Amino acid sequence: MKVLMVCLGNICRSPIAEGILQHLSDSQGLGWQVDSAGTSGWHQGEAPDGRSQQVAAKYGIDISQQKSRKFTVADFDQFDLIFAMDTSNFNDILKLARNPEDRSKVSMILEQTNPGMNRSVPDPYYEGGFEGVYTMLYEACNAVVEEYHLKAQQH
Repeated sequence: MKVLMVCLGNICRSPIAEGILQHLSDSQGLGWQVDSAGTSGWHQGEAPDGRSQQVAAKYGIDISQQKSRKFTVADFDQFDLIFAMDTSNFNDILKLARNPEDRSKVSMILEQTNPGMNRSVPDPYYEGGFEGVYTMLYEACNAVVEEYHLKAQQH
């Protein structure tokens, strides 16, 4: 399974989500490949925000080696699942989708824990709240593992 996490700048929310899901996959021996990207290219090549690194490290997850990159159309070919952090990112990703198959890979990450509520992960860059964002994303990533690992076992 290849999973992509997407936010705006790829320095706060999606790096945390990438780190959490990769950690869960590794600790359960799932062998998933997880990456993250941003819909903007504002922070291309930069490491995650220090506050994101700090909250992840608090839970034993090192995201310091991640580098920000921009989401591209080629990501639809590379990934099985694409999770957007908010409705703006979700809509920006869908604008690049070439066909129904591309669109079917994209969903909001919090749909995993709050189905049908269209909830967004708040952007902590300006408002803070990295701890709350971590908790939301941990719960959502755990739900992803449970749902997709279970599906894989049934096939």
